[in-house]
Amino acid sequence: MTSAVLVDIRDEVTCPICLELLTEPLSIDCGHSFCQACITGNSAESVMGQEGESSCPVCQTSYQPGDLRPNRHLANIAERLREVVLGPGMQLKVILCAHHGEKLQLFCKEDGKLICWLCERSQEHRGHHTVLMEEVAHEYQEKFQESLRKLRLEQQEAERLTAIIIGKRTSWKNQMEPERHRIQTEFNKLRSILDKEEQRQLKKLEEEERKGLSILEEAENELVQQSQSLRELISDLELRCQGSAMELLQDVSDVIKRSEFWALKKPEALPTKLKSTFRVPDLKRMLRVFRELTDVQSYWGR
Repeated sequence: MTSAVLVDIRDEVTCPICLELLTEPLSIDCGHSFCQACITGNSAESVMGQEGESSCPVCQTSYQPGDLRPNRHLANIAERLREVVLGPGMQLKVILCAHHGEKLQLFCKEDGKLICWLCERSQEHRGHHTVLMEEVAHEYQEKFQESLRKLRLEQQEAERLTAIIIGKRTSWKNQMEPERHRIQTEFNKLRSILDKEEQRQLKKLEEEERKGLSILEEAENELVQQSQSLRELISDLELRCQGSAMELLQDVSDVIKRSEFWALKKPEALPTKLKSTFRVPDLKRMLRVFRELTDVQSYWGR
């Protein structure tokens, strides 16, 4: 049985009051079911008027305590789920409030946090809009699904740009050897005069190659880091969407902020062509200047 199916079944047989699997469940005419101990305690606390009516903790529908009826079908499902997930006789783990030790069953919309009933009454959350976490889970499920769609598109764009950079890097490196060979060929013809100029040009080309590759490598590394961060965020959202309401809403504000403000930082202008190519010096002009200098030196040396 997959975890997603287990989560769906568990939600159906979880008591909205204690947030544990139903124990000796009783159902109201409105269709909601609760643990026997939970709903009888609620009935004693919420009696209204002289007629002895109580209200459903979920939908507020009025009911008579005498109208509660056992739901054997849900009781069997809850018991089977206990055995499948934890083994016979064990209870599902409930996450407790770190401050009060009570069960986390409410969600504060202002702070985007799961809280207990004592938190709701504290100064920190007084006046805040709080609801049962099951009621708000669907809303955040839809938000996360929308974020996943957006982030997957960003991931595809990151992969596309990474492929472009890899291709450009190969092209960039392939441009080097032909140019290097041409420079060397031309300077071999003028080796006795142009050794220094040849070395200077080669170093200039190598520096441009190094800078270009450095820019491409930096852009690739940045995309790799962004892709890793993106994969982690997507994995987090997928796990939350597949898990329980408790897992979905834990630290939800931070996840929402990271998801909504995620934007792929695209690399800036990437090098594609050499800024300048080597031009062969005019050998005839250089030789003429050389002869003129030689003639002057010979004249003054007489």
